[in-house]
Amino acid sequence: MSVGRWLNRTLQVYRETITPDGAGGQVSTWVLQGEVRAKVDQPSAADRMLAQQAGSNHTHSVYLLASADVQRGDQLRAARQTFTVHAALQPSGPRYTRADCELTQRGT
Repeated sequence: MSVGRWLNRTLQVYRETITPDGAGGQVSTWVLQGEVRAKVDQPSAADRMLAQQAGSNHTHSVYLLASADVQRGDQLRAARQTFTVHAALQPSGPRYTRADCELTQRGT
């Protein structure tokens, strides 16, 4: 069974890249990795409570195809929203990937 029919949004995947600055330091930039189809939901109260107990702020669950290249620390962006990925998980039968995220709304 495919989850593709439920994925009703397109999000851009950004990954932080650190490169030397030539003066002994480093420069951090966010590099576009591609786009993924996704479904964005709010987590259950139990999921939010577990995240808070672990010191994380889990505001949204983002569901993706199992093959999506999304990792912890990535940003998923669309319009004026940025979802920071705190964890990317797959069930034991990998039909989808769930990314536990924190939403940051950007200005206009």
